[in-house]
Amino acid sequence: MIYSKAPTTIEEQIDQLIERGMSITNREEAKHFLGNISYYRLAGYWWPMQSDKKNHTFKPNSSFDDVISLYNFDRELRILLFDVIERIEIGLRTRLIYHMSHHHSPWWLENVSLFNDTIAHIKSLYSIQEEIERSKETFIKEHNLKYKEDGRLPPAWKSLELTSFGTLSKLYGNLKNNLNAKNIIAESLGAVNHTYLPSWLQSIAQIRNICAHHGRLWNRNLPGRVKLLKRPPFAWITNVPTECEFQHLYIHLCLMKYLLDVISPGHHFEVKLKDLIDKYPTIDERALGLKQEWRKESFWNG
Repeated sequence: MIYSKAPTTIEEQIDQLIERGMSITNREEAKHFLGNISYYRLAGYWWPMQSDKKNHTFKPNSSFDDVISLYNFDRELRILLFDVIERIEIGLRTRLIYHMSHHHSPWWLENVSLFNDTIAHIKSLYSIQEEIERSKETFIKEHNLKYKEDGRLPPAWKSLELTSFGTLSKLYGNLKNNLNAKNIIAESLGAVNHTYLPSWLQSIAQIRNICAHHGRLWNRNLPGRVKLLKRPPFAWITNVPTECEFQHLYIHLCLMKYLLDVISPGHHFEVKLKDLIDKYPTIDERALGLKQEWRKESFWNG
């Protein structure tokens, strides 16, 4: 089949939504939103409102106002999580630089013997090299000028300050498991040992990328499959989701808070999350995977 649909005007988009059963009480307001937020970006929020996914007809009481409310909630959720992930990223970067540099050398990044997967290691180095070459940071410019005869990357405490969370998580996960520093980093974050932390970092990196590209978090299946500790050393939830529920956001929110409790005590993430959900009372918490009575968990109350 060849795609043959022509582009539609905003007026036609509104007419189509009304024809399919969506309530639009303020046409001018709808024009404003569709003129600033693309039809298919909003479609991710009205998709669950459809009773017939093939013909795209809506359930009774489906409202464009509710779609915009969902969109705004999701946008504010991304902003909140971006702040949380920034703190986790900096905490991980600091530990990785410090412990690996002290246990090995300032140039441990280039030591292939420390890594399991050589190809993945080369890809990480290439990514780091690209960031260094693009960097306008004064400390990189001064290093390259002063040590231009040194063929190595700048030491880890300089190179890794430019590295993305995704690359940091890959570097840590690719370190050989018999390295003492790898376990020290995990233990310092409440993950006990190297077995669990890589999956946490991978899932958080994926969520960070969704946030960075303004993607939808609400009612989204996430690809990460995290490994959970049976007896975490710090405060944890009592009603733990089953593995089939790991595709939803809730378990990842829990892990972010668990890490944040170590990295940034007194962070108030739980207060901000509750306030955000309270601000949008029509939000279906189940679409985020939130467990029933999750607010009563001591983990989310202190």
